[in-house]
Amino acid sequence: MPAINKNGKTQTFAAYHDGNDEMKEILGTVYAALSEKGYNPVNQIVGYLLSEDPTYITNHKNARALIRHIDRDELLNALVRNYLGV
Repeated sequence: MPAINKNGKTQTFAAYHDGNDEMKEILGTVYAALSEKGYNPVNQIVGYLLSEDPTYITNHKNARALIRHIDRDELLNALVRNYLGV
């Protein structure tokens, strides 16, 4: 269902950033840090993306600070585009 803004019009969402290489590098570092600490990295990253609660991400290897450099909306956009191959 599309979002409706306060004027009763459909609101579109367009957030695509060409910084995918940087996001991929940061996400790889965060994934590795979570793995090293014994966490399930996919579950932890999904928890962070859904809640925006940084405590899902370990401080190990500065992962928590790193992931906060990524705009969540841009990351979600890149993940969906990658999953769909578009």
